Amino acid sequence: MKFKVKSCLSIMAVSCMALFLSGCASYKKVPYFQNADNVSLSASRGIHDARIMPKDVLSISVTTPDREISSQFNQLVYNTMVAGGNRNISSGSGSMMPYTVGADGNINFPIIGKVNVQGLTRRECEDKIAGLVKPYLSSDVKPVVVVEFQSYTVTVLGEVTRPGAFNVNSEKYSVLQALGAAGDMTIYGMRDNVLLIREDAKGEKSTHRLDLNDANVINSPYFYLQQNDVIYVQPNKTKAKNSDVGTSTSLWFSATSIVISLASLMYNILKK
Repeated sequence: MKFKVKSCLSIMAVSCMALFLSGCASYKKVPYFQNADNVSLSASRGIHDARIMPKDVLSISVTTPDREISSQFNQLVYNTMVAGGNRNISSGSGSMMPYTVGADGNINFPIIGKVNVQGLTRRECEDKIAGLVKPYLSSDVKPVVVVEFQSYTVTVLGEVTRPGAFNVNSEKYSVLQALGAAGDMTIYGMRDNVLLIREDAKGEKSTHRLDLNDANVINSPYFYLQQNDVIYVQPNKTKAKNSDVGTSTSLWFSATSIVISLASLMYNILKK
């Protein structure tokens, strides 16, 4: 009888150890940047500059000492309302008209005409427009040009708390910020296999995989997102197996099944 009891205890101990080890194995895939203390982040130095792409929306202003000349390069949009006699009346001081970059990479700028801005950083675009404006000014006048990106969209799908499309007002936006906006990954998200879908200036799409368990991801050229990037967080095997039933129900079934199996095994051993 003592042998049977010892056998039962041994079996239960082995079973518990197996459950414990499987839990540890799963946990190792949860934390971000597990090797952060051993990874050099020197490759991530420098400021990320977004490049202008077709369909981007830009705000461009030109300032010179002469307001009349400046106004020729600054197109304003006014809010209008219909008055009596079908007359349109402008109201307010007006706002800067946005410029949408065409499929050919050009914008139609006042007086100057078409200007190709595709592939330029914000600073490079400012310098280019300032150079094109300069011939219309006195030789001693230096125009001040300010270019700003209007909001663009990044989409986060899959195993995150709040999937959706998010408007971005910054040209420096990382995959971590996008996941933060989506409420972070759920416990079922595969952190070592995050899919990034990117569309280039020609409309061609490419896919890239990011391992967020590895701190080296910060050095990746895909750590910072571009306009219209899509992030997809794939569910792990546990979530896939639980897809037909509720998560809590599945966990209860699993726990109950283990208890029943152990009880049945003990009964058969003690019965002999």
